Order: sequence, then structure tokens, then C-alpha cells
Amino acid sequence: MAAAINSILLKIKPKIKIKICNPLSDCARSSSRRSASPSILQLFFSTTTLTYADADSDCSNETNATADANPNFIHPSADVHPNAITGHGVSIGPYCTIGSSVKLGNGCRLYPGSHVFGNTEIGDHCLLMPGAVVGDHLPGRTVLGRSNVIGHHAVIGVKCQDLKYKPGDECFLLIGDNNEIREHTSIHRSSKSSDKTVIGDNNLIMGSCHIAHDCKIGNNNIFANSTLLAGHVVVEDYTHTAGAIVVHQFCHIGSFSFVGGGSVVSQDVPKYTMVAGERAELRGLNLEGLRRHEFTATEIKSLRTAYRNIFMPVDSNSTSFEERITKVEEDKELGKIPVVCTMIQSLRDSFAQNRRGICKFRYFSGS
Repeated sequence: MAAAINSILLKIKPKIKIKICNPLSDCARSSSRRSASPSILQLFFSTTTLTYADADSDCSNETNATADANPNFIHPSADVHPNAITGHGVSIGPYCTIGSSVKLGNGCRLYPGSHVFGNTEIGDHCLLMPGAVVGDHLPGRTVLGRSNVIGHHAVIGVKCQDLKYKPGDECFLLIGDNNEIREHTSIHRSSKSSDKTVIGDNNLIMGSCHIAHDCKIGNNNIFANSTLLAGHVVVEDYTHTAGAIVVHQFCHIGSFSFVGGGSVVSQDVPKYTMVAGERAELRGLNLEGLRRHEFTATEIKSLRTAYRNIFMPVDSNSTSFEERITKVEEDKELGKIPVVCTMIQSLRDSFAQNRRGICKFRYFSGS
């Protein structure tokens, strides 16, 4: 087959100038309109050559004038159910599958071999890389917002791995806008109809991460490779995890905190702090993270003073943990600093009913 194609290329090369472009681009769409059946060259370049034209290249600009006439491109090998709803400017590549209850927003691009199943809604300008799977044939719904990137072979919105899940129950996954979910990541739906797995906006979830059922993820978080979150974990905003960490069920990770690589987190991580270790322990404030997020020098100084008074007392036997927290709250200066009050509230919440307490910490005496 390859020899036959090479011979054809040699014969026609002196006569025409061939431009190879992305099979999902406007250039490919204009070629398909010129001929009712694809030629050998078109089949070869659309199914074998996956060198995608740049968005600023001539190939993508040549047919802007005709885009309104035929805004969508669906490759002949794609399996798109006639009841599926697609917006304008949608590109569906070779061997993709689109289910009957799927809704694709404007400008979505599905690369070869990506699949969308079940009652799934994908917002405008989302990108599904090869092998990505979104949605499942389950009661309930999977919803993605705008401008999300789903990486190679990521699996999003499928049945949870909780044995308490009852077949036939509705389960839900809600994902916000501008999230980058990288290759081989898995994100599961909720385990019961009364709950949801939720991911906010502007999160970077690197390769091989796992977010289990009923997790609640906030905004602007960075999860490094192989961050594994068990069920019902809550992660607030602007957190950062290093690679290969594990978080126990029902734990809370506070805003602006940092989890060191290889950590096993079995209790809550308070706001603004840093933890690390095989059984994660408090290692101080996340000072670098606070500076990067433009906390003022006064705020950082106040947090350091409060942290020392609570976790590094001169004599740990003289006062209890609760007494030290109360003393910081009642301090005439520290008690008026909003970030200090927020950290104190984070600590108190961790000891509320059905919470797991905070990560262990070491006492440092003044001697």
C-alpha cells in the first residue's frame, strides 16, 4: 500500500503543489466539499498523518470566508449519534464516538479516538486529546464548562469505585472553566444522588492524578503528577501538591497550602501551611506560596507570629492547644489581622464533628 501511494505521489508531484494540513482544520473541510468521495491522498493524510496545522498558518486562514457555510467538520469514520447536539465550529476527528444525549458547545475539538458518552454536556472551546473518555451510560450527568483541556487517555465522569454505590442511582460530576486535565487522569462521579463531585475553575491537574467520588475541588489549584485523592476530600483554593501524594478520605486541604512530594495525608492541612512526610506533619507556613500570591509583609509576619505561638510554644506542657488558639484570637494585634483569623477558623473547623483533626506537629522548646 505504501509503495502504491509513493508511486502516485511521484507521478502527480510535478503537476500540483500539495499542502498537508490538520484533518480537523478548515483546509481539510474545504477539500472534502470539493469531492463527494475522498481520494487516496485525502484518506492517507487524514487517517495516517496527524501533523496538525498551526492556528496562524495559511492552511487555517484559507477558508475563513466559507466557515459560516459549513461550520462543523465530522470525519467520515467518526460515530456521531443523530440525536447528539453540536454547536458551531465543532471538529470531530477520526474514530471518535459521540453518544445520543451529548451536547457539544461551540468550537469544541475532538482529536482522533476520543469519546463522549451518556448525558454529558461540554462547554464552548473544549479540547479532547486522543484517547480521552468523557461521560458514562449512567443515570445522572457530567457537565464541563468552557475552555477545558482533557488530556490523552484521561477518563472523566465515569462510575465511582465506591462499593456503596447502588446501580441505578443518579451520580454527578461538575467541572468549571479553564481547567487543564492531563494524560491518564481519572475523575469519577459522585457515589450517591444527593452529592456531586465538583471541580472549580483554572486548575492544573497533571498526569496520572485521581480524583475520587464526591470530592470538592476549588479554584486555581496545582496537582502534580500522581496526586491521589480518595473519596469526599475537600481541596480549597490556590493549593499546590508535589508528586506522588495520597490523601485519605474526608480530609480537607486548606487554601494556599503546600503538600510535599511522597506525602501520605491522613488528617486536615490547615490554611497557609506546609506539610510533608510518610505520615504528613506540619512543617511551617507555605511562605513561598504566600509571597507568590502577593500576601503583604505584615500579613506574613503576623501569620508567622501566630504559628509560633500555637505550634512552637516555649513550654508545651504549660498550656493546651485550645488555650493557645484562644490566646492568639484574643491578642490585641493578631486578633485584628484577617488572615490570622482565617487560619484560626481553619484550625477550629478541623476539630468539628465528623472532621479528622489536623496533621501532627512537632514541639520545639526554647532550650
